[in-house]
Amino acid sequence: MEEDTLNNKIKKSRLQNFFSKPRIWVNILLFIITVVTTYFFGLSWSINYYYAELLASNEEYSIGAEVFTDPQVLSLSLFYVAALLGILLAHEMGHYLTCRYYNVDATLPYFIPAPTLIGTMGAFIKIRSPITQKQHLFDIGIAGPLAGFILAVPCVIYGLYHSKLVPPLPQEGSIIFGEPLLLVMIGKMIFSNVPETYDLILHPVAFAGWVGMLVTALNLFPISQLDGGHVAYAALGKKSRILAKIIFFAFIIMGVIFWVGWFIWALIIFFIGMKHPRIYDEETPLSPGRKILSFTALVIFIISFIPDPIKGYGLIELLRPFM
Repeated sequence: MEEDTLNNKIKKSRLQNFFSKPRIWVNILLFIITVVTTYFFGLSWSINYYYAELLASNEEYSIGAEVFTDPQVLSLSLFYVAALLGILLAHEMGHYLTCRYYNVDATLPYFIPAPTLIGTMGAFIKIRSPITQKQHLFDIGIAGPLAGFILAVPCVIYGLYHSKLVPPLPQEGSIIFGEPLLLVMIGKMIFSNVPETYDLILHPVAFAGWVGMLVTALNLFPISQLDGGHVAYAALGKKSRILAKIIFFAFIIMGVIFWVGWFIWALIIFFIGMKHPRIYDEETPLSPGRKILSFTALVIFIISFIPDPIKGYGLIELLRPFM
């Protein structure tokens, strides 16, 4: 009996070691798969961009399978993969390297391959030891969005310079994306005196920058354990709980008016909880430099936020045919 108990303990210990050991091959494998999925879905954005003028001038033109062997399309998709995964990697490495700086145990980034419009559901790191100081919490929380945003901006600028203006394309079946304020401002500087009826076809790198700004804004929501939640808690302390409740109800309102995807965000936040875990030095004020950075994070959120990432998918709009 004692021998069985000992064997069970050994098995349990081995199992715990198996799951607690750093398994870098998992990170590498997920990254490789994500490269494949983003490349595959990047092909559709590359085809849409490369053949935009032809589709605009000839509505009867149909794209055949041969486009998937077009060197221009294949290279454009590679640019998309490099830009998008570069932004996501910068975001997560910002968190990871800051954790390492403060001796906080954290994993390398895990990328999430998925059959979505962009080919991935992003990336994350797992922090395995508690963050005990407010200053550390603030720095770890803000490092990711800052790093990702710094890479997303040049992608947007470069991509917009190489984007195309074409005569109106058929709207039926098309996906129309919302625009963050920063993209609108840069677009107006690059494309001036353009007829409003023309359509802007984003270069794949610009689309990767668009995704990067969306990811930045989503992470900067000042609620729960999102990056913005860490920043808000470090900056506002207990007052951040009131802000979290406002944001939660804002998700529901935005889901009704702009995009039903906000309901999913509200559901996720509901299950993980709106309150940020307390830190023992909650009352310690942030340094002046960090206060400036918290204001910078707010500005980045405002110019990156997209209330309707996909237009026409608010609850009211979707229910309109049934009314």
